[in-house]
Amino acid sequence: MEEIIEQYNLYLNKVPKGSMYIAERLREDNLHEALTAIKDFSEGVIWLSQATQLFKQNGVHADLDIEKIREFLLNINDGLEKQDYILVADMFEYEITEFFNDAPVARGLIL
Repeated sequence: MEEIIEQYNLYLNKVPKGSMYIAERLREDNLHEALTAIKDFSEGVIWLSQATQLFKQNGVHADLDIEKIREFLLNINDGLEKQDYILVADMFEYEITEFFNDAPVARGLIL
């Protein structure tokens, strides 16, 4: 469990930088790199959601707002379907980056 906590916290720290990377690629009209990064982001936040649920089952404190993450994913998908890449870039820069900058880290086992 300690290894999962460590990986979880490391990933949380990387998400804001990755979100800015996605926003920049979208604004540069570099869709291939942006869409690849969005796919990686989606897989990563799904893993964070699964890890958060696992933590709750095992007494690890992690208060990541899973519903907010699901909302982000739905809004990203909607923006991509409409090909509104500026909207998606703004979401990554102003909403997702801020959300993950403020995300609480997982803290040890509660015994």
